Amino acid sequence: MRQDQTTIQVSTSGQGCFEITRDVGAFVAASGIETGLLTLFIQHTSASLTIQENADPDVQADLTDALERLAPEDTRLYRHTCEGPDDMPAHVKAALTDVSLTIPVTGGRPALGTWQGIYVLEHRRMGHTRRVVCHLTGK
Repeated sequence: MRQDQTTIQVSTSGQGCFEITRDVGAFVAASGIETGLLTLFIQHTSASLTIQENADPDVQADLTDALERLAPEDTRLYRHTCEGPDDMPAHVKAALTDVSLTIPVTGGRPALGTWQGIYVLEHRRMGHTRRVVCHLTGK
């Protein structure tokens, strides 16, 4: 059994979905591991991870809009407002989505479906540099 690990840095430009499928796939390919299990973990509380359709960009826009409806920017709804009106809603959105993903690796590639892509969901209005730890175990 072998292991490999790296951290991918993702520059976001504000709220939205930022695809990292290629970066993750490049890490898996470079590892030389053919069969295994990949864990992705985002080191932030106001951003998250998801696997979602990557064929139609309207899916990502609709997902961002839906999360906004679930956790709107309205300081009357939250106690934690000291970091701006978008901060607490970002924490709620991160809690509703995933901070880690587990993906099988088959044939030296993440075993994603035809239309699946891996995304960082940025929940803050301003852009940030987000860190995603990638840990791969296999043979």
